[in-house]
Amino acid sequence: MRNPTRKTPFKLAYGSEAVIPVEVHMVNHRVMKYQEKDNEEQLRLNLDLINEVRMDAEQKAARYKNLMARQYDAMVKPRCFDLEDLVLKRVSLATRNLAYGKLGPNWEGPYRVINCKRQGTYYLEALDGRKLEHP
Repeated sequence: MRNPTRKTPFKLAYGSEAVIPVEVHMVNHRVMKYQEKDNEEQLRLNLDLINEVRMDAEQKAARYKNLMARQYDAMVKPRCFDLEDLVLKRVSLATRNLAYGKLGPNWEGPYRVINCKRQGTYYLEALDGRKLEHP
């Protein structure tokens, strides 16, 4: 059973819960109350309602995703840098030196903050005075 939807993948695909072969030989409520006619009718009803079950599962998954995002965002602490602060810059895939492979550095710098347009956007310059083009 999936945590956010509370449905099994089998139910979302076929509209009913699966019965494993071991369960058929066991004495339980599902096996004792099985009737062929009622079973066929219930399967047809389940197939008619499968779209509603899927939409419900999709809505629950979206709510679960929003809840997880809110909880994660609540733990994130924003950082503010002042002018003239020294910072490190994350190395992107475009600027990474391929000669190092996966063992290359993840950060480069230090750089000096020279301008702040809005929160989280900083213009940087190297310690030798060379300005970086992109914030």
